[in-house]
Amino acid sequence: MLSATRLSAARGLSARGLASWQRGMATVSDAPLSKKVEMTNWEKGHYINYQKMAENLSIVRSRLNRPLTYAEKILYSHLDDPHGQEIERGTSYLKLRPDRVACQDATAQMAILQFMSAGMPSVATPTTVHCDHLIEAQVGGAKDLARAQEINKEVYDFLSTSCAKYNIGFWKPGSGIIHQIILENYAFPGGLLIGTDSHTPNAGGLGMAAIGVGGADAVDVMANLPWELKAPKIIGVRLTGKMSGWTAPKDIILKVAGILTVKGGTGAIVEYHGPGTEALSCTGMGTICNMGAEIGATTSLFPFNDRMYDYLAATKRTAIGDFAREYAAELHEDKGAEYDQLIEINLSELEPHINGPFTPDLATPISKFKEAVKENKWPEDLKVGLIGSCTNSSYEDMSRAASIAEDAMAHGVKAKSMFTVTPGSEQIRATIARDGQLKTFEEFGGMVLANACGPCIGQWNRTDVKKGEANSIISSYNRNFTGRNDANPATHAFVTSPDLVVALTIAGTLNFNPLTDKLKDKDGNEFLLKEPSGEGLPKNGFDPGQDTYQAPPEDRHAVSVAVSPTSDRLQILEPFDAWNGKDALDMPILIKAQGKTTTDHISMAGPWLKYRGHLDNISNNMLIGAINSANGEANKVHNFTTDGWDAVPATARDYKKKGIKWVVIGDWNYGEGSSREHAALEPRHLGGLAIITRSFARIHETNLKKQGMLPLTFANPEDYDKIQPDDKVDLLCTQLAVGKPLPMVVHPADGSKPYEVELQHTFNEGQLEWFKNGSALNTMAKKHAKK
Repeated sequence: MLSATRLSAARGLSARGLASWQRGMATVSDAPLSKKVEMTNWEKGHYINYQKMAENLSIVRSRLNRPLTYAEKILYSHLDDPHGQEIERGTSYLKLRPDRVACQDATAQMAILQFMSAGMPSVATPTTVHCDHLIEAQVGGAKDLARAQEINKEVYDFLSTSCAKYNIGFWKPGSGIIHQIILENYAFPGGLLIGTDSHTPNAGGLGMAAIGVGGADAVDVMANLPWELKAPKIIGVRLTGKMSGWTAPKDIILKVAGILTVKGGTGAIVEYHGPGTEALSCTGMGTICNMGAEIGATTSLFPFNDRMYDYLAATKRTAIGDFAREYAAELHEDKGAEYDQLIEINLSELEPHINGPFTPDLATPISKFKEAVKENKWPEDLKVGLIGSCTNSSYEDMSRAASIAEDAMAHGVKAKSMFTVTPGSEQIRATIARDGQLKTFEEFGGMVLANACGPCIGQWNRTDVKKGEANSIISSYNRNFTGRNDANPATHAFVTSPDLVVALTIAGTLNFNPLTDKLKDKDGNEFLLKEPSGEGLPKNGFDPGQDTYQAPPEDRHAVSVAVSPTSDRLQILEPFDAWNGKDALDMPILIKAQGKTTTDHISMAGPWLKYRGHLDNISNNMLIGAINSANGEANKVHNFTTDGWDAVPATARDYKKKGIKWVVIGDWNYGEGSSREHAALEPRHLGGLAIITRSFARIHETNLKKQGMLPLTFANPEDYDKIQPDDKVDLLCTQLAVGKPLPMVVHPADGSKPYEVELQHTFNEGQLEWFKNGSALNTMAKKHAKK
């Protein structure tokens, strides 16, 4: 860790400053914190409990006796047992009490199905469900929404009725993207929220620790169990200077992604601080936190400042802003707080960046981008530019992007590439419709899509190129793995700010730098695009647009949850079998996955989203995108019982039918990407016992544990190379114990002598019970049965 002295020097703090922390670390008086301030305008009786947070922090401070980072303050103020909780960053498992739970429609189905099996009449923690993932982009917002409502009626009816039954707030299709809705209505400084989507950290733009989790974690909290999180390390990003010109908040996280890579933030919270944070808009900070998921970070957040207060006031939550000011002493890091890693960025010197293709951490400053295009032979012709999504659809984003389009049209020039706009919420859509930006985009040649995830998550019926045709697209989204947006593995997807998306869309090529390169107007005269300009918040306030919220009814007893027993989209869950108490011997390797294996590879989105509530049907996509090291192909593995080759799910089903347990061997950072619970449910459902990798992405590892599977890592990563796809393995499960390695015996297919490989795991005592009982849900039901 950085020492307090070294860090204080980096921040320009004096020894006197450190002493002042020690003298006055608990400066918040209790009286103002006892107010009853509602958490949101949409619910009654759920109050922000700054008083309890302050009490918890006081207990933890007396134990640790050191300055705390802001991230630590939020986590420790939400401890279930602040007196007895072991606290060591990177080691301890914290038991926490989140303030809220949020679910998007694709993940909510399985979460609610699991919650139903717990037999409780109501969620114990304020919860909302947001319909944003099942709307496919085809021809434009209204028609796409209408088609989605028809196609997904069964799922929407289930979510609507189950939310009404279990006291959950329901945001209907067309409301907007979950993360934008959370920022506009539910996020508050110092709060702790968990959400069943990896970009939940968006709420860090309002000073909230918002963490993406699997549905099983959400179920725990909905059922009044504490939520468990391995105490993250804290990466500090100190911002100085001030952005100007073409540089946008997006460029900060694009730069950080280039520094830390897709796994550099794993097991850590990224905490932004320093004087450079003061000039950033609240939504700009949200953008930065949102895309922190791309570096594997647990979450990202900013300290409370006046820009957050302004946003709370603009979204009719002034009372929360005023209350946060009463608690402001704890809504930023302590002087002298220690970080495990410190990055410094001078915003005055920060260049606009473009990241990609195929990975969000390949960061290139705009001044070097044309050179990179040429060197890497990326397709120069730009087919599509896409702005919006949960990452960049704020009023500021839209008004800056519109200013560039207006400047181009003033010179008689419009979009040369296809151009799409995704409003992040109905409120944003209505406001930019009122203020003229929407009309500008349409005149510019843009197609306005539904208030939903759309192409960002693969919900895009793209028809302008054939599958396999190399092409380039550029978006203001957050994620650009192979095939992510359009299911075409040859699409080179680049990520940047909305400003650069519009500029490159005007040029129609990747070989354009709007800072230095000129365009030709309608008369052939050269001109330089003006620097973007826009308002952080609308001068005339937000227009809420259509009312798309369904509150739970007063009387919920009569509500019946809609699930048809013959449905191919919804399926009531059956409990998994408990562990048989024996070692697992002579197991085949279903697939040895080679290279990047994200949750998209394990459980694809796109057309499969419709089966998110039907475990057996969606299991037909299990690992169909993973590359088999045996042949370099996807979805083609060897079945040792038939000596034939078949699809991965079909082979797994055949093994299950024959009573044969199997394992998967995986590479580095297995399971990175979206926090897709189905990627853990499917291998469990189809008879898998363990996933053995070089390393795991955090959320996926936890998801596997929750479903009663064994996520194991090679003590020696080189052992991955030794194991061959047709080898058999023994897992000595009877030796599974906290803090101890687990032996695995490998039986080589070539008949050579068996050898032992040491595997590691991160199970604690409570998680071992999940494995023994067959799942975390089984463990929960077992406890309820004893009461």
